[in-house]
Amino acid sequence: MSRIATKRLQKELAELQQKGPPAGCRLIQAENLEEWVIALQVLGESVYEGEEFALRFRFSTSYPIDSPEVTFLTTSPFRPPEHPHVYTNGHICASVLGSGWSPVLNVQSLLLTMQSMLASCKKKELPPDNDRYIRNAPKSPKDTRWAYHDDTV
Repeated sequence: MSRIATKRLQKELAELQQKGPPAGCRLIQAENLEEWVIALQVLGESVYEGEEFALRFRFSTSYPIDSPEVTFLTTSPFRPPEHPHVYTNGHICASVLGSGWSPVLNVQSLLLTMQSMLASCKKKELPPDNDRYIRNAPKSPKDTRWAYHDDTV
């Protein structure tokens, strides 16, 4: 882990532990600076009301210049939400995790973005290419060449 990544992640983790994550989120695991797991619920009325999901954040040595790898957990008791931008393997098609990433963003802003993405969803449904993507998906969603074309859900 680079000095810059270590310093930034230590600061973000301290804030999460001292001030707490955003409302509707809770830190499940952050035993090291390489991987964190954070539970997430959508606040207010939504198609996901009462459901809890978990996001795994994996950080590279180039964080925050490079975005973290963020996926929904697929292991019990968690499962990914049925959402047009979330695949059943937990991969998320969101520009903020790829070309839309900026070093000014952080874990808290990503949590809020994921809550907002889920809150704006009007109907639970899988991406139309879910089965094909799952068959051919790389291990890391960061190795996928995403096409960002729908920001309405």
